[in-house]
This record gives sequence, C-alpha cells and structure tokens, in this order.
Amino acid sequence: MTLSQRHKKLNRVSLGAYIFLIIICFGSVFPFYWMIMAATNKSADVISGKLTFGLYLIENIKSMLATVKMGQAFWNSLRTSILQTVFSIIVCSAAGYGFQIYRDKKKDMLMGILLLSMMIPFASTMIPLFRMFSKAKLLNTTVGFILPSISTAFLIFFFRQNSASFPLETIQAARVDGLNEFQIYAQIYCPIMAPTFAAAAIVTFMSAWNNYMWPLIVMQSQKMQTMPLLVTGLTAGYTTDYGLLMLSVTIMTLPTVILFFTQQRRFVEGVVGSVK
Repeated sequence: MTLSQRHKKLNRVSLGAYIFLIIICFGSVFPFYWMIMAATNKSADVISGKLTFGLYLIENIKSMLATVKMGQAFWNSLRTSILQTVFSIIVCSAAGYGFQIYRDKKKDMLMGILLLSMMIPFASTMIPLFRMFSKAKLLNTTVGFILPSISTAFLIFFFRQNSASFPLETIQAARVDGLNEFQIYAQIYCPIMAPTFAAAAIVTFMSAWNNYMWPLIVMQSQKMQTMPLLVTGLTAGYTTDYGLLMLSVTIMTLPTVILFFTQQRRFVEGVVGSVK
C-alpha cells in the first residue's frame, strides 16, 4: 500500500468518525431543542410534532403563573439542593480524606462494606426510612430531605480515589510546622483538591435537584413541593397542557445546565483525577 493510499484510507476513517459523532451530537441535543420549541407552542402544536418557534410563550407563562406555584417550588428545590450539596461535600470529603490518608486493614474493610451498600436499592430502605423520619417528626422538613443523602458511598469513594494523588509529604511538612489535622484539611487539602470538590458538587447538586422518589415520600405538603413533584403534578389531570409542561421542564433544567457549563473544566479535571 502506497503512502497516498494510506492517506486516503485515513481520510475515509476520519470522515466516518466525524459523521458518527455528528449523528450522536444531534441525537443528544435534539431533545433539548424540542423541549425549548415546545415551550413556545400551544398543546395542540406540541402533540402534532411542531419543531419551530411558536407564539404562545407569553400565554404559557401566564398559565404557569396562574396554575402552579413555580417560584415556591423552585426555591424549595434550590434551597434543599444547595444545603445537601454543601453538607454532603463536607462530610464525604472528610471521610474520603481519612480513609486514604490514615489507611489500615480495618478501614479498608469498612470501605468495602460501604461500597457493598451501593448495591442495596433505595426501594428496600424506603419504608424503614419513612417510619424513622415519621417518628422523628422530620416529614415536610428540609432536614428530612437532605439527611439520608448527606453521606453516600459513591462520594466517599470518589474523594478517596482522588486523595490517592495527594502528596503525603505536604501533610508531614504541615505537621512539622505545627498545623493540626483540621487545619491541614481546611487550609491545604481543600484548596489543592478544588477540581475534585467542583466535580462532586456538580454530581451532588444534580442528584438532589432531580431527586423525585424521596421528596415524594417526605415532602407531603404542597408548601414543601419541589420542582420534580410540581412537573409530575402537571400530568395528573384529565388533560395535559404540554406547552405549560415543557415550559416548566425548561425552567427546571436551567440550573443544572448553567452549573455544568460554568464548571465544566473543573468537572473534567475532577473526574480525570479520580481515574488516576
């Protein structure tokens, strides 16, 4: 095979790869495009499959303001998601730091048990959790929402894997300088592991924001309703206003999209660090 033939073969392979990637990108972006287009159309146009901008965005907004308490549900989701993210990162990062920096056989065994807990489906613990929180009078509370997810095996493992690349010499030098363990964690570990914290924050926030099953159980009053519950409620009637529904879904999607794209570089750095 001559050099020109190899060059043509590589060009054909590259062209095929680009076409494949374009198709995949189109398939990934199209649902978001359709969602935004549907938010500007009336229900009949959405059902008919209209894929262009409509003139009913203002009417859908008015219908949303008159039908549902969007502001309250948005604030409930935002408040609970931020609190869950903050507390989860503090607890899980400290646990991951401890598991990696102070390793021994007992801690490795405990880490293995935590990883095994990831195989237990939430449905099997849902009823016991509900009974516990009901007796503790934590239903319809922010504490009741965030408490079961403050510490997760996935985040602890994530921080532990990233901490494997943390230089132990830095910790030893800090101890010689007189810093205690909390100061080492807060002043040295956290700034160095900033990409890992950003990746964990994105994953935790998106999980809390999109959480449906546990809020459905613990948030029993309309006043404490979150965005997933509100969107689901829009389909509970005899007829569904799909324009209103798509507008609500678009609003619900915005925070996670903004968070991911503003922290995309740190997210990739944190994920790559965990693989290393």
